[in-house]
Amino acid sequence: LRFIFSGIGYATQVVIAYAAVSYIVIQAWAFFYLFSSFSAEIPWASCRNSWNTESCFEFDKANASSNWTAAANATTPATEFWERRVLGISQGIEEIGSLRWDLALCLLLAWIICYFCVWKGVKSTGKVVYFTATFPYVMLVVLLARGLTLPGAINGLAFYLYPDPTRLVDPQVWMDAGAQVLFSFGICQGSLTALGSYNKYNNDCYKDTFVLCLVNGGSSFVAGFAIFSVLGFMSYEQGLPISEVAASGPGLAFIAYPRAVAMMPLPQLWAICFFIMVILLGADTQFVSLECLMTSVTDMFPNVFRRAYRRELLLLCLCSVCFFLGLLLVTEGGLYFLQLFDHYVCSGNNLLLLSVCQSIAIGWIYGADRLYDNIEDMIGYRPWPLMKHCWLYVTPAVCLGTFVFSIVKYKPLKFNKTYVYPTWAYALGWFLGLFCVLLVPLWIIFKVTTMKGTIWQNLRQLCIPQSLTHRKAKQPEQCPLNPDITLTPVANEYKGRGGAEMEMQV
Repeated sequence: LRFIFSGIGYATQVVIAYAAVSYIVIQAWAFFYLFSSFSAEIPWASCRNSWNTESCFEFDKANASSNWTAAANATTPATEFWERRVLGISQGIEEIGSLRWDLALCLLLAWIICYFCVWKGVKSTGKVVYFTATFPYVMLVVLLARGLTLPGAINGLAFYLYPDPTRLVDPQVWMDAGAQVLFSFGICQGSLTALGSYNKYNNDCYKDTFVLCLVNGGSSFVAGFAIFSVLGFMSYEQGLPISEVAASGPGLAFIAYPRAVAMMPLPQLWAICFFIMVILLGADTQFVSLECLMTSVTDMFPNVFRRAYRRELLLLCLCSVCFFLGLLLVTEGGLYFLQLFDHYVCSGNNLLLLSVCQSIAIGWIYGADRLYDNIEDMIGYRPWPLMKHCWLYVTPAVCLGTFVFSIVKYKPLKFNKTYVYPTWAYALGWFLGLFCVLLVPLWIIFKVTTMKGTIWQNLRQLCIPQSLTHRKAKQPEQCPLNPDITLTPVANEYKGRGGAEMEMQV
């Protein structure tokens, strides 16, 4: 089974590599805003700065409606700070422009932090994550408490909770929802598999799935209250509908929310709290991505990298390559490339197709009943029978249906809903996106054509799952992560593949 569907593993690692290069740029932006918050007056609160233009318009609460109407073509200080000071954004993707050195230094800082947090593996990452995973909840509670006490917060919460059934016919809504679920839960990215390989064999993974869903979904839901309560305050202060003050994508975190913070008492304090939360949330995601890539490469070449200082050197090379590739995204035209990658490469389309392939591989080729037996052997009881039907029918049908629906209703990407990318940019996006998915059939073709025998014989042979040797907690050497590796425990009790209590001899 591992041979014919190895392409899924390679494809997921390519997606993670794309995401590791691109999404850390958000941390660089957050670092820039965080450093800018340590000033007597936050720079996005006024138009009295060197980067502001004559079109810059400072909101005057005393004459909200008249001022805003008279300045219909004006821009806000927060928008100009984002576009002119932070990004220095060009007119299009054709104009890459110069490198934004301040952002490049922030990007370098983000990669240095990631390197030293991950370089010793899960032993070091696990300790760091205790802080980076819990402290954002403290910041979230602080921001939520502050947001709920602001005037107009109730209107923002009503806008957040009031459903709009007409949006259900929009395929982009379904794609955004699918991408959010797949990325936030780490589905079909290999991250859960890589981190799960460090657990004890008898870890109750079935219970963990329910905890993960509840914590992840609950966190996102509560975070919506913190955001929309502040947007309701902006609507109240400016006398505008919430739909006009709200923004999506980077605009929400780097224009709308900073603009709302500028209207609060002690704006520096709330800005620092918010951007620390953004940095830590991004760091958690980056740690997992790097650990997944490192685990995959190390398990593929154990004789090379499971030696002294080899892991550190591999991680240094990986971070260095990703940093230099990411410099493209901190140029004046970098945001155009970032949104192109986000829409076509790190999108729900790729993960939806990989979800279908993985469901077929596990449910139909490997066998749902066999997987049931494996899980029962690990946790001591059988999961809910409905899970088998999800593996066999529900998951592939929903993912495939969502993918087809999005393709039928496909609309080319537009930057800020106005800028149309050139043809070569769309071609680049489709090529990078399809490259991930095509690794699955290309690998199958490669294995079938390079084996001895007819195509049909090779397919049958490759689709036969290998016999499994159940690994017990007291006998970890019977089931190593890589079939070519023998793990020899030297401790009295097995603590997991990545534990400090166990040494591995290759």
